[in-house]
Parts: sequence; structure tokens; C-alpha cells
Amino acid sequence: MIIMRALFLLLILAYVSSSAKSRSIIPHPKPLSSIKIHTTQNGGTCYFAYTVKTSCSSPRFTRDHVSITFGDANGNKIYDPKLEDPDFRTLGRCATDTFDLYGPCTNQICYMYLYRTGNDGWIPSNVTVYAYNTKPVTFYFNVNIPKGVQYGFNYCSKNHG
Repeated sequence: MIIMRALFLLLILAYVSSSAKSRSIIPHPKPLSSIKIHTTQNGGTCYFAYTVKTSCSSPRFTRDHVSITFGDANGNKIYDPKLEDPDFRTLGRCATDTFDLYGPCTNQICYMYLYRTGNDGWIPSNVTVYAYNTKPVTFYFNVNIPKGVQYGFNYCSKNHG
């Protein structure tokens, strides 16, 4: 009887541990083509700052061209066409770079996409966006961004994004 209980307990533990390993609760970035984002913008002008941490698996320096797009569920979109600057060695391995710009005022930032062209294979670790009157939001990558594809995250509700 004790042996049967022990075997039953082991069987349950094996099932629970194997099923827990098969599920991922960490979201992964996706290409933009799979997600629709509205492009209307309000008329206000607000200040934004964002930090880009480059992965320690990335090349030492990059000549890749990288742009960023982020926004809210109401269609307010902020676009920065050029993050890299080879003269200042931005987006270098293990580095954190800070950028700022003005754009339409937003509610809580809920989507963010990076676009990369070039052959160096720059790899972001994470991007944190700081917007006026909202909470900072961090998007975690740690993967190679495909060349020529808007690649990132959309946490906006299905009704808006």
C-alpha cells in the first residue's frame, strides 16, 4: 500500500514538472505584420525618453540602422527613425543608451517595435519607455531582431490594437 502511494505521488510530480516545463509565461516579440496598429495621432506634444540596453551577445559595435516605434491603445504613435550613431558607438555590446524626443501625447504605452537593417546582427536586451504622466514600461527582447521587419510587442487590448 505504501509503495502504491509513493508511486502515485511520483507519477503526479513527474506529470506536474513536465507540464510546467512545456509552457512559457514570458511573452516573445513578434513581427508587426501580425498585429494592426491604428495610426491616428492627437495634436499634443509631449516629451519621451527611452533607454535601450544592448545584449552582451550582440556584436561589440554595430553599423546596423535601427528605428523604434511605440504608442498607446488610442493610436498615438511615436517614431524615432535612427537610434544608432557609429561616431558615438551607440548600441554597443552590454551598453545602455538613452534617447529622447517629442511626439504626440499618449496614454499608457502598450506597444513597441524595433526595425533593423544591416548585416551586423544587433541584439537588444530590453527597451524601457518613459512617457509623460504614465508608468515606465519595459519590453524584453534578448533575441536577434530579424532584418527588415518591424519586430516587437503589443500589449494593447484587443479592442484597440
